[in-house]
Amino acid sequence: MASETQAPASSCVDAGGSAIGMPQLCGDWMGNQIFWLVVTLLVMFFILSKIALPRIASVLAERQGRITNDIAAAEELRKKAQEAEAAYEKALAEAKAEAGRIVAEAKAEMKAEMDVEIAKADAEIAAQAAESEKKIAEIREGALEAVKEVAMDTAQDIVTAMGGKADAKSVTAAVNERMKG
Repeated sequence: MASETQAPASSCVDAGGSAIGMPQLCGDWMGNQIFWLVVTLLVMFFILSKIALPRIASVLAERQGRITNDIAAAEELRKKAQEAEAAYEKALAEAKAEAGRIVAEAKAEMKAEMDVEIAKADAEIAAQAAESEKKIAEIREGALEAVKEVAMDTAQDIVTAMGGKADAKSVTAAVNERMKG
């Protein structure tokens, strides 16, 4: 038998059926590779355009809608918070004004009560001062009478001690004259 040498099937395969070099770069197979590449890309394009991309688009649209709704809700809540803050500030200002008014009323009431009590105390003090003046006048009158008596007795004793004779009438007249000033 003659040696059977097989002729290469193509320039890309050797006699043993192994690829020579890089098969994807073999010119004989290039058309076949391009055909299957185009078929694969078309299948992927149809799968993506009919299944994956619509799902992704709906998810993105839903997400955008949710974001828009959340932003609108946040804006509404921000407005409500500002309104609540304004209402709080107004209520606080009213409460402060009311507290100031109550304090002013309490001060005025306390001042009025204090004025009434001071007037009562002044009246009592004036009454006690008048009574004290009356008592002092009585005491002074009594003291003047006592001094007058002592002065008359002393004058009479002095006149008698000096060897004179004094009658009660002349001693009384002399003491009265001296007491007047």
